[in-house]
Amino acid sequence: MPTAKRDIAWGQVALVAFITIFLIWTWLPIIWMVLASFKTEENMFNMPPKFLFRPTLMNYTFMFHEGILKYVKNSAVAAFASTFIAMVLGSLGGYALARGRMRMKNQIAFWIITTRMAPIAAIILPLYIIFRSLHILNTIKALIVAHTTFNLPFAIWLMMGFFREIPREVEEAALVDGCSPFQAFYRVALPLVTPGLLVTAILSIMFSWNDYAFAVLYTAADSQTLPVVAARLMTMRGILWGQVMSMGTLIFVPILAAALLIRKYLVRGLTMGAIK
Repeated sequence: MPTAKRDIAWGQVALVAFITIFLIWTWLPIIWMVLASFKTEENMFNMPPKFLFRPTLMNYTFMFHEGILKYVKNSAVAAFASTFIAMVLGSLGGYALARGRMRMKNQIAFWIITTRMAPIAAIILPLYIIFRSLHILNTIKALIVAHTTFNLPFAIWLMMGFFREIPREVEEAALVDGCSPFQAFYRVALPLVTPGLLVTAILSIMFSWNDYAFAVLYTAADSQTLPVVAARLMTMRGILWGQVMSMGTLIFVPILAAALLIRKYLVRGLTMGAIK
């Protein structure tokens, strides 16, 4: 018994040590970026590093003077519009695959998710030709459509798993009480998968908000998003480190804040959507 207890104690110590190292490895660059965004470029490269310093908003002031709000708006419009479309269609498609009586629906679901697995490079040219023929190239509309092509299959697949977790008897009871099939979906099934909706929405927003490949190809100067503008700060004359750090913070903080606000739903949603 004492040997078993020592083994358990050493196992807990090893687990705590691993988690600590992992957190340091993950969060140290992020903390460094946020702190550096409030430093001057001279203080940024001090050795040894200074964690106690007089903060300055010079980097953020420069960004706002350069019209950064326009690119924030572009990123937000592309992220929320594509996520909204993916959530509406994904909820309907996921519910149909979870409750519908159709042949080969598991194969259909697998085919849908394989479109999400396709590398971005494989669909860049076809989408480019489609957008050019529709005369929406270099606009925010093209970016919304491009993001939706990746978010929609992901939303359908996740929502199908969430709806399968709901007992059929709940919806059957609603039908007996006089609800139509759509009312049973909208008023009964959909509220029960709220955690899943939030998880799917956050993951879709994260993809759109952080996307660079689509944004750099399908947008012009007036419709560019934050990741594209951040890449422009690395010029042939050098890297504008202060603006890079503040831009990175501006990209990262909204997603972190959204995840923290709905963290209890994230945990619940990620554990309720297993595909059977």
